[in-house]
Amino acid sequence: MTDLTLACWDYDRAMPILDGSVTLNNFKLNCHIEPPGVLFPLAVTEAPFDITELSFASYVIQLSRDECPYIGLPIFLSRAFRHGAIYIRKASQITSPKDLEGRVVGVPEYAMTLAVWVRGILSDEYGIDTDKLKYRTGGLNEPGRTERINLNIPSHVELEELDPSVSLNEAILDGRLDAIISPAPPQSFSDGDGRVIRLIDPAGPVEREYFKRTKIFPPMHIIGIKKTTIQKYPSLPDDVYKLFLDARKIAMERVKEVAQSSANREMSPWYSEAYEYAVSTMGADYWTYGLDNNSADLQAFCRYCYSQHLTSKLMSPFELFHPKTN
Repeated sequence: MTDLTLACWDYDRAMPILDGSVTLNNFKLNCHIEPPGVLFPLAVTEAPFDITELSFASYVIQLSRDECPYIGLPIFLSRAFRHGAIYIRKASQITSPKDLEGRVVGVPEYAMTLAVWVRGILSDEYGIDTDKLKYRTGGLNEPGRTERINLNIPSHVELEELDPSVSLNEAILDGRLDAIISPAPPQSFSDGDGRVIRLIDPAGPVEREYFKRTKIFPPMHIIGIKKTTIQKYPSLPDDVYKLFLDARKIAMERVKEVAQSSANREMSPWYSEAYEYAVSTMGADYWTYGLDNNSADLQAFCRYCYSQHLTSKLMSPFELFHPKTN
């Protein structure tokens, strides 16, 4: 039996693979559980794993340049609505998304998937020219973060790095930033500091309406297989895709079982309500893989990457993934 390495975070939809509940025919998977912050920089530099979780934006950018060591599969390990990912300094007097134009906005990386989705939503939903935001990049709560990929952003877009000794959280508190776009809250917000608030709050109702209208549930992370590994094992993409489908099915069944059980097995007081909200809005099979079920999501993301100067050409969803899983 051949050994392969697989690296991803411990998502519920990945756990049946990580704990050996489902297995890959003829292969032994040596699994590495690491957060995206560890895996994504490795994927665009050393590419040490045969199968790995990838930043969707980094993948699309590298793919458009023919620089990616991996071939993606339409397995969306992470998805998230992002209307609630904009945090503002209360004193900035930003009261609507349109007010962000011309303001200084922090983001960990301009090219991170979260930022691509937020800018796309701001443009499509609120008519904002996102080129008019003044971007500052850096670590969210710890200083020093830099872009993973070299970018070719036009000069009319103001994009600068913060001083490497300053975090985005510090910069919004001392007035250097008017807002932060981030997948996780700045520490000041988490601590309940009233100087930093969400721009769209509550975000849930807006996000549900957005899905009902657009059918988009933003994909954030995908799975990729190293090209050199596929050369050795040409049937691997189809087998890995089916493996993750089986794991997703197990995870979906457990979510339903927990939500409908007689005792609360998860430490969330409104777990059942959240599940019922998801099903009533998105249908029982709300976390899908594959191209056919995600065409609106993928077309939008390709368009956003192009309009935000991250790809030099408009990619097609059919170009993104291994043909055996299209």
